[in-house]
Amino acid sequence: MAKVTIGKKACAVNPLKMSQPIGGSFAFLGLRGAMPLLHGSQGCTSFGLTLFVRHFKEAVPMQTTAMSEVATVLGGYENVEQAILNIYKKQKPEIIGICSTGVTETKGDDVDGYIKLIREKHPELANYPLVYVSTPDFKDAFQDGWDKTVAKMVEVLVDKPTSTRRDPARVNVLPGCHLTPGDIEELRTIFEDFGLEPSFLPDIGGSLDGHIPDEFTPTTIGGIGLEEIAVMGSASWTIAIGAQMKRAAEAMQARTGVPYRLFERLCGLLPNDEFMSFLSEISGRPVPAKYRRQRGQLADAMLDAHFHIGGRKLAIGAEPDLLFDVASMLHDMGAEISVAITTTQSPVLERMPCDEVLIGDLEDLETRAKERDCALMMTHSHGRQAAARLKIPFYRIGFPMFDRLGAGHLLTVGYRGTRDLVFALANLIIADREDNHQPTPDTWIDPWKDFQQASPEAAVVAPLH
Repeated sequence: MAKVTIGKKACAVNPLKMSQPIGGSFAFLGLRGAMPLLHGSQGCTSFGLTLFVRHFKEAVPMQTTAMSEVATVLGGYENVEQAILNIYKKQKPEIIGICSTGVTETKGDDVDGYIKLIREKHPELANYPLVYVSTPDFKDAFQDGWDKTVAKMVEVLVDKPTSTRRDPARVNVLPGCHLTPGDIEELRTIFEDFGLEPSFLPDIGGSLDGHIPDEFTPTTIGGIGLEEIAVMGSASWTIAIGAQMKRAAEAMQARTGVPYRLFERLCGLLPNDEFMSFLSEISGRPVPAKYRRQRGQLADAMLDAHFHIGGRKLAIGAEPDLLFDVASMLHDMGAEISVAITTTQSPVLERMPCDEVLIGDLEDLETRAKERDCALMMTHSHGRQAAARLKIPFYRIGFPMFDRLGAGHLLTVGYRGTRDLVFALANLIIADREDNHQPTPDTWIDPWKDFQQASPEAAVVAPLH
């Protein structure tokens, strides 16, 4: 059992965590025709928007209530009202998702009260979907913002079922923020291969997968629609992926009566065995042959790669669910998780396969990786300089990943995703060993040259004999 400690530094020197409002906005980006709205200053929104655009390399919709110093002190009702009306009239989204920021939370704006007044004042907004989530960025982290937002979506947008009859083929899927659009698409294929009809909430696989639309739209493209969210109460099961989604799954069960199953991990051999067995059980179908073959490929990949990964000391910095998922898989491969840094509290941290987990920053990751002589570092793109200073291989995971292409299509779930991750990490270690330890013409030992330098007199007469 790992010991969870909290860093005592006065400030984050090189931050690892992203803020709650960004995590909440990310969840709203998985809804069709949505417009995320941050209630705060323009800088709060522009910072988050920059992260999303650099990560996905796509146009990302996001708006702000543009709070000034005076408005922040006096209250933001007028800013919220004007922002909602402008978005409603000009961009015409299907839903507006509002996340608070540190500035407005410090003031204590009653945004739920604002929304009630706005609906009364503007009858056209009486039944318009407006979802507000409290996400102050001075506490918690990216994962918490996503978690709270999805739970609020369930409470506000899912209708209470009028019948106890359920569709045995329909399943609700609540994915954590550590899953990429590529992961979502892989899961969608797996569910469909079992004859199931999945509804993902949110569905970033449909909105942030990098496709080019036929025509421009100022709101999100793709994602799950409001009408599909409303009927989630008719599903037979809710499947939550990542410990962060337990709250949303419980909210779904409380509102609709749909039972849920939580899968904390989907990276690795045993977690996917459990996942496949569960899908076979609820669908009444055997595991398709292609997944049996993929399982064999993963087992072979783990056998091949454990010679390179096993025994290596690794340093990982990530959100709790991603940290737990990837670190557990690598521990199964025989790696030693020497350094584990995360962003916020989570029940999975105590079950991490290491001695200690620190809630800290990238400076902590670098310092400890150096002290413990780690052979590989894994975190998001802001950790690249630390790995370069330590002269160790660096693998990018999590958000943001802005200095490489294809971040949205990286795959870590399922047998196939785990196989690809295992090969990628093993190849990094192999390449590092070849670059730094294999002999070259410049480093090749010349025995005769060494003999000459050690004994010049003997070297002169030696050739005569």
